[in-house]
Formats: sequence, C-alpha cells, structure tokens
Amino acid sequence: MGRSLLALLAILAQTGALPPPPVNVTVPCVDDAMDLHGNPDNAGLVIFAAGNQWFVMPALLAAFQRAHPEVRSIFYETLPPGVLAQQMESGAIQVGGLILRVHPDVYLSGKSRMETMQKAGLVGTPVVYASNALAIMVRAGNPKHVASLADLGRPDVRVAMPNPKTEGIARQIELAYRKSGGSALDTAIMRIKLQRGTTLLTAIHHRQTPMWILNGSADAGPVWLSEALYQERVHSGVVMVRIPAAQNVEATYLAAAVTSSAHPRAAQAFVEFSRTAAAQSVYRSYGFTLPTSQEASHP
Repeated sequence: MGRSLLALLAILAQTGALPPPPVNVTVPCVDDAMDLHGNPDNAGLVIFAAGNQWFVMPALLAAFQRAHPEVRSIFYETLPPGVLAQQMESGAIQVGGLILRVHPDVYLSGKSRMETMQKAGLVGTPVVYASNALAIMVRAGNPKHVASLADLGRPDVRVAMPNPKTEGIARQIELAYRKSGGSALDTAIMRIKLQRGTTLLTAIHHRQTPMWILNGSADAGPVWLSEALYQERVHSGVVMVRIPAAQNVEATYLAAAVTSSAHPRAAQAFVEFSRTAAAQSVYRSYGFTLPTSQEASHP
C-alpha cells in the first residue's frame, strides 16, 4: 500500500498534477536556516514570533490547525523581535545569499516592542498570552560552580550574553544584574568583561548560548527559564541554575494582528487562539506561565 501510494504520487508529480518536492540541499550546521519554517509563497498565515518560542511553535501551530483546519499552510519565523521589526520595516530578510520578501500577518513580542509597533500603526490591539522569568544555563555538572548571577561577574566565568542591540532579553538580564549586585555587577559583566573578552555577545539570538556552553566557548549564560527547562528536557548536556524571585524579572508576551495583513481572518483567529486553554496548555508544558499582570516587566 505504501509503495503504491508513493508510485502514484510520483506519477502525479511527473504529469504536473502535483508540484515536485523541493530540492533539499540542507547540510546541518553549514546552511541551516533554523528560524525560518514553511513555504512563504503559498502560506495562508505568516507569523513572526519572538525567538525564545522556537521550540514551542510546532506544538502550538498543530493545536491551532486542529482548531482552524481551514488554515492549511503556515510560514513562521522565530528571530529576535527587534530583527523581526526591522524585517517588517524593510520588507525583506537576507540569510547568506538568500533574500526573502515576506510580510507577516501576526507579530508576537514583549510589551515594549509591541507598544512601539502599535504606535507606528503596524499592528492592531495586542493581547497578553504568556509570561516568563530568567534562569542561568551551565554545562552539566556545573564545573565552574555557578550558583547565582553574582558568580557571572567572576573573572574566571565566561558569560554568553544576548546582544542588547537586537535582543530585548538583554534589558531584563541587566535589570536582574542590578537587582542581584547593583550597578557594579552590571558594569563588571557588560563593560569590563566584555572588553576583556570574557563576556560574549550573541550574533543572532540566545539559541547560541547552549551551543557556546557545550562547545566550551562559554561557561554560563542567562536565558529565559523556558529555554533552560527545554535544554534539560531534551538532555542536551546543559542544565539550569535557578534565580531567586527577589533577583529575577518577569516578561509578558503579547500577540497582535499586523494591520496590513494579507490574511486578516486567519491572523485574528490566531491572536484569539493564543489565549485559549489549548494554547495556554502548550505554553505551560514548555515552562511559560500565565501572565499575572499586564503591567509586569517586559523585554
């Protein structure tokens, strides 16, 4: 039965009844585009999602399509909200020699960035759908004995740090540094150690943090709690050091339909879905929490 079906599909593709499958030239760790998913050419919904949700999206979109089977094809990106905003303004993104012109229907980000986009008239009224806190990633066994944010100021601890120019989480982390050790700790990590090369800034987003820890380029890195939980969940070799609530910060995430959306009905359906029990269940399963207040701290 399986062979017959494959043979039939091959015949249909040859006759033009079905499009041929895409040519796959992907080489892992060489030409991966890890934050671009799907076919933008025929998508019935395009979502630009904050990068820290990359591991949530497959389950979230599967749940959405079960609720909305009419939305058959979805293209989504999981880059930092600042990068996604720049892409919306320029109309294109370049990955190596590839240039894609993709316009989103839905934008997911923290409150500060969302407010900027709303004031510019780029998105409609947003809704809050999840919250997150910070944690510290270290290699399994914690060889540097990192127990707190204060330990990231030690000269012998190499810190993987999200780039403040592109990642909203950097502002949250610096706030946590100041809550933990005052301006002295923030200065030590973000100025002194940066100059000495023991604080490393990401080039894309904090997906790089576990990679650097595992390849020995860094010893520790502050990230969203959900990301640290995910690395433990997949047994990557990276584990989590928790940050006490008194030194931690909380970010709240919002979803909004893009005002110039090409698929306004699908966009609004997704925004409304993000607050349903089905969506909340997916987010909770990956370590996100329900927002306690829309006035919480935001990236």
